[in-house]
Amino acid sequence: MKKVIIAEDIKSILEKELSFLDRAEIRTFTVSANEPALALHRTEKADLIIVNLDSPEMSGEMLCSLIRDNKELCKVSIIIVSSNIESDAKRFLQCRANAFITSPPDNPILLQKIHQLLYVAPRKPLRVPLIIKIHVVTFIAYVENISVSGMLLHSEALLFEGDTITCSFYLPDSTHITINAAVIRIHEKETEHDTNCYGVKFIDLSIDFSSAIGAFVEKEYRHSI
Repeated sequence: MKKVIIAEDIKSILEKELSFLDRAEIRTFTVSANEPALALHRTEKADLIIVNLDSPEMSGEMLCSLIRDNKELCKVSIIIVSSNIESDAKRFLQCRANAFITSPPDNPILLQKIHQLLYVAPRKPLRVPLIIKIHVVTFIAYVENISVSGMLLHSEALLFEGDTITCSFYLPDSTHITINAAVIRIHEKETEHDTNCYGVKFIDLSIDFSSAIGAFVEKEYRHSI
């Protein structure tokens, strides 16, 4: 069960549309300000906190500082929402949050960031084995593993860092995925007979596809431990 603490004004914006926060495996706690968010996190140990930079009695900087400097509380992702990201840039540097979103938040952007932080461990994407064939425009490739942020591919095709590709494949549950990706890493061959190996990062992944991949990765990871 994932736990999310979210400021009530931000939650009210998200409630205007359906989102994966309504899923049974996600428990959402609503708070009025940053101080009760900290108190709730002390008892619930949330996976994600979404609050405003400016809040009565406790700023975003203070909230983040108290969390990040406490070894029992620090393992949580934090999204800070601000009315002006440019003017508050110096304050953001003090927050040590995972992401910053402009207020009022753009729902698709905020939802995608929430999903990434819930299903991807901070600084280290959760990645699981997935042996499938995928169709890329002009060539065929094979997936070795996948995370919500990208895949490891094998192909006879010659690609270079920065190249963009369009991939089409099916997850084991038959969900059809079509995505754009960029080559960010080229792995050296161990022998001359090995196929080319590329690390690719998803580009502009839709909420639906991100949710489907994230749910698959989370399920496979739980089965592996």
